[in-house]
Order: sequence, then structure tokens, then C-alpha cells
Amino acid sequence: MAKSARNAGGGGTPPSAPEDLDPAQEALFREVEEDLRAEQMRKLWQRFGGYVIGAAVLVVVVVAGFQGWTAWQASVRADEAQRFYAAVEGTDTDAAAARAALGALASDGRTGYATLAALRNATALARDGDTVAAIAAYDALSGDGGRAAPVRDLAAMLAALYAMDEEPAGSVRGRLTPLTADDSPWRFMALEMLARLDMREGDMATAVQIFADLSQNRNAPTGVRARTSEMLAMIGHGPGPGATGGASEPDAGG
Repeated sequence: MAKSARNAGGGGTPPSAPEDLDPAQEALFREVEEDLRAEQMRKLWQRFGGYVIGAAVLVVVVVAGFQGWTAWQASVRADEAQRFYAAVEGTDTDAAAARAALGALASDGRTGYATLAALRNATALARDGDTVAAIAAYDALSGDGGRAAPVRDLAAMLAALYAMDEEPAGSVRGRLTPLTADDSPWRFMALEMLARLDMREGDMATAVQIFADLSQNRNAPTGVRARTSEMLAMIGHGPGPGATGGASEPDAGG
């Protein structure tokens, strides 16, 4: 037994009971073995118990924090959705108050409703005839690096569209040229608008060439191909071969 106790004190595994013990000896041996195991567990707990408790607390904190963050996100999203739809519904009854509400949501919102509010606010300004303010609102969106790239591109395209009748041709060209990049989703529409600028400035040869190229480009949206074919016919050059001259279909890019 003394040997067993020394093994236990050294961190070894308690010995198993010999097979030739009588019942009384076996019971005594088991009692000693249980005491040794309890002593080993006590020493292990003294050594590692703090780490176990710390890990358990960390797990609880992480889980509670994640659940709290998720609940907060859902609450914020629901609140901003309510603010957005309330402002939209109030547009017809009190346009000024609705625009103020949309502007506030656009500036302090934390979810996608902030972007929707900014776009809706700019659209409301344009609809009410304040084109200069609408262009400024779209410019603010297109220049906001915190917005998604498709949103910035859309805002830049809308700003250029409204600028067609408000700014000099050179300024509008400066807006449209970056949108004609090969990877731009608004490339074809931007090219169409540049051709219209060429017509406005009397450069019919360049305008006709762009219209012809767009009308035959199968990668261009249906709406762009139809409009450019109609423009060619209207200015006496007829639709290019393979152009679509029918009614345009709804198309996000044209």
C-alpha cells in the first residue's frame, strides 16, 4: 500500500487489485484506490481548474455576445424598415417632411435601408423639379466609399442622366466616360448618352457610328439596341444589320 501511495503522489496510475485477494482485502484495496483517484483529481483541479473555468466563462461570453449582437441587428433593421416605409408613405401627404425623414435615415442608418433612403430622397428631389439638388444627392452617393459598388455606379449614372440638361457637355462627358469601362454595368447606356451629346454638338458622324455599333452589339441590353436603331432611322441612316427595332423590353441596363 505504501508503494501504491507513493505512485499516487508521483502522479502515476493507481494499481489494479490483484486477483488472489479475499473479499475483505479486495474491499480495502478498492477503498485505497478510490482515495488515490480522488487525490489525483484534486491535484489536477488545483493545477488546471482555473483554465477550465476561464474557458467556460469565455464560451458563455462569446455566445451571449453573438446572440445579443444578432438581436440588436434585427432590432435596428426592423426600426429602419419602419422609418423608411413611413417616410415613403408620407411622400404624397407631406413631401417636405418625407424628404427630411429619408435624409435623416440616409445619414444615420446602419442597414441597407439607409442606401434605399438616400436613393429615394434623390429621386424625390428630381421628381419635385430640384434637379441640381438631386444631382448633388446622387454625387454624394456615388462618392461614398462605404456604399456597395453597384449602388455607387447607379448613382453616378443617374447623376449623369440628370446633368444632361443642367451642365455643360464637357462636364457631362466627364461623368459618363468612367462609366464606359468594359467592366461597368452601365457601359452601353453611357455610350448611348455620349452619342446623344455628339448629336447635340453637331458631330453627327461620331454619333451615327456609336448608334450603329450599339444597335448591332448583342451584348447590349435590348432597350439600348432598340433605341439606337430608332435613332438611326430617325436621322436617316436606318437601323444597322442585325439590330432590334421592336419595342424595348424592361432591362436594368437600358
